[in-house]
Formats: sequence, structure tokens, C-alpha cells
Amino acid sequence: MAVTAAPKQKDRASSTPNSRRNWGIVVMLLIFFMLNFADKAAIGLASTPIRESMNLSASQYGLLSSAFFWLFAVGAVTLTAVFRRISYNWAAGILMITWILTMLPLTAQTTFGVLLASRIALGFFEGPAHALCQSIVHELFPPEKRAAAGAVVNAGSSLGPLFAAPILTWIILTWDWHASFVFLVGISITWAIVWFFYADKLPFRKRRIANEPRAAKEDPNGDIVVPFYRLLLIPSFWGLALLSFAGYLITSLKVSWLPAFMNEGLGYSMESVGVLVTIPYIVAVVVLLGAGLLSGHLLKRGHSSRMARSFLTAACLLFAGASMITFTQIPAGPLQLVLVVAAFSINSVAFSIGFAGASDFLPAHQRASFFGCIIAAYSIAGMVAPYVLGLIVESAASSVQGYSNGFLIVGITICVFGVAGGMMLNPARARTRLLELTAMYEARKQVSS
Repeated sequence: MAVTAAPKQKDRASSTPNSRRNWGIVVMLLIFFMLNFADKAAIGLASTPIRESMNLSASQYGLLSSAFFWLFAVGAVTLTAVFRRISYNWAAGILMITWILTMLPLTAQTTFGVLLASRIALGFFEGPAHALCQSIVHELFPPEKRAAAGAVVNAGSSLGPLFAAPILTWIILTWDWHASFVFLVGISITWAIVWFFYADKLPFRKRRIANEPRAAKEDPNGDIVVPFYRLLLIPSFWGLALLSFAGYLITSLKVSWLPAFMNEGLGYSMESVGVLVTIPYIVAVVVLLGAGLLSGHLLKRGHSSRMARSFLTAACLLFAGASMITFTQIPAGPLQLVLVVAAFSINSVAFSIGFAGASDFLPAHQRASFFGCIIAAYSIAGMVAPYVLGLIVESAASSVQGYSNGFLIVGITICVFGVAGGMMLNPARARTRLLELTAMYEARKQVSS
């Protein structure tokens, strides 16, 4: 079942793809996602003060950054399953409240153990956020508008750190890193209050409409009826998993290591880093929205979903990986900084256009669970990449050489996974295969009956 509640018959007119309220929900989800990534970025922006105040090595800080993702996959799968039974207004509100509770211990002096436990808990409760947002958006909009609407929400992954970086850096330098979490908690409480006033006033549990047929125009894939595990066996699942994994390698390293890399690897002061680190996020918003519009335009012009979703996503990731490889091989200077920005600006495309490609063949009631499994797969990148990069930096002769070695490996991995994932994700073929499986299961039922 989709994450959003099935609308009442009398309210269907207000749930049309062009309704202002649907776009209002998109804006609220955009802010929701901005806060989701602002708290991720807070640890990266405070990396130097945290390491100095707690006397942490590069590998210990890498372990701290990776800890956020230890239960991320568990939360993505288990909480997504729970939220299938809960109306979307309560699901988003509950998630925000749990984020607030997990950040509260960091608003005062604390120990490394408490900091570690807080990040693990926050990762668990942030796990289903992306699946929840995308399921809501894909329920509200038709296929040709999903990529654009999803891109608006996913822009929060860039806008959150973009707005947070200069503000949180100023707060950290003026007071301390604990004050940055005081600020985030206050903003999050404000969002929760506004959300419950603005979102549709739905009951806690979803309402089902008895004997209502699945209309094709409401769910174009409503004629697909297969066991969920079969969705995980088709090549397109693994293609999207590889594309998302490549994208999340960039995401996890951007929020955990990019500020430290600019400071220690490129030699910029902390004050300069607070400004420079926003540039990849600014470019990312432009790339994300532009790619979403381009994907929808390609579909309208009659291009295949494979071209508009899969190949477009793969091309963006290939460019990012090539940029990352190149900036490790050239001397410091403006060109290197341009390539750093390019490498860290394209990660979110995999999570908007790629996920829109999956919605082209997924039945609405199975999207949330499918997305949850994809998130569980790509979260492994977040578990591994920050810690491994910390080990590489610590073992190298210098920080500069360590960052160069680490990002060279990551860039190659992004290119390989991006190409492989783009070839495997084929929405049209996946839909055809699922229809064949549906016919096979229906035939078996008729024989057994």
C-alpha cells in the first residue's frame, strides 16, 4: 500500500495532480528534507571542533560519521513497513519528533559514547525519510510530473546544507558545536507545529475505501499483482540499487568529509570553508531541478523511460565520478576547486530521476517497501565510505595524499556502478516482465481453484 492515505471519494477533486495543496505538501516535504540533511551536515561542519574537543583521530571521526548509517538500513525497511499502515501526515510528524529527541543530547556537553549513540539513533529514524517523501510525491503526481516534483523534494538534500552551512559555521565559531544543534532542534520543532496544522487532517491509521477498483489513471501499474519478493529479483531493482549506491557514496562523503577535506586537503580556513562548502549545494539544486525537468521533457517528446530515467542518471553519475578522479590528479588551484564542486553536485539525481524510473513500473501499493529496500542497499555506502576514507587519510604520509588516494578510489567506484546501474535499470522491460508474472500467477490461481 502506498504511504499516502487513499483519499475519500468526495475529496478526489482536491487530490488532482495540479492542485495547489499537493504542491504545498511538496514544499513542506522540501523543508522536511532540508532539515534531514542539515543535521547530517552539522557533524561535518563541526568536524574540526569535535575532533579537537574530544581528541579524536581521523579514523575515529570516520567511525563517528559511519555510525549514522549503522541502523539506517534497518530503519528504512522496518519503519517503512510500519508507515504503510499510518497516514502520511502522522508518519512525517512522528519522524520529525524522533529526530528532535535524538538531537537533544547534543545540545549540551557530552561524551563520545553519547554522541555515537545519538548518531546511530538518528540514522535509524532518518532511514525511511526518503522512501516516505518519494512515495507521497509519486502518489500525488502523474508519471510525467513525478521526476520534477520528486526533484523539488530532493533539492532539500542540497538546500538544507546550503542554508545551514554558513549559519551553523557562524554559530559554531561564535559559540560552540553544541549550539548548532540547539538551533536545529528549534527549527525542527517549528516545522512539526506547522506540519500538523497544514497537512491533511487524516486519522492515525489509513482509511481504506471498500470495493473501490484500482483505476488505471490513478495507478497506471494497478494491473500488476506479484509477490513483493519478485520485485527484488528483477534486474531493474539491482540497477536502481547500484545507481543509488554510487550517488550515496557522494552524499555520505559530502556531509561527513567535504568540510574537513577543504580545510585539511585543500588548505582553506574554516571561515572560508563555511562559504565554499555551500557552492556544491547551490550547483546541486540547479542540476537536480534541471535534470528533473529534462527527464519529464524527454518523456513528453516520446523518448523511452530508459533514456529519460536510466541513461540520464548514469550519465550524470559518470560525469561526477570522472570529475572526482581528475581533481585527485591535478595540482591545487581554481580548476581543482571547480572539479570538486562538479563531483559533489550530482549525487541527488540518482534519488529523484532514478526513483521516478522505478515508479514507472511499480504498483502504487508496493512503492514504499520497494524504495525502503533500495535505501537499505545504498545505505551501505554511508556505513563504509566515511570510515574507510578516515583510515586512508590516517595511514597516508600526509592528509593531502590521503584524501587524494581515497577520492581516487571513490571516483572509480562511482563510474563503474553508474554505468552498470544505468544498463540494468530498464523500466519498460521491468513492467513487461511483471505483467508476464502477473498473468502466470493468475493462471495458477485459476487452475488451483
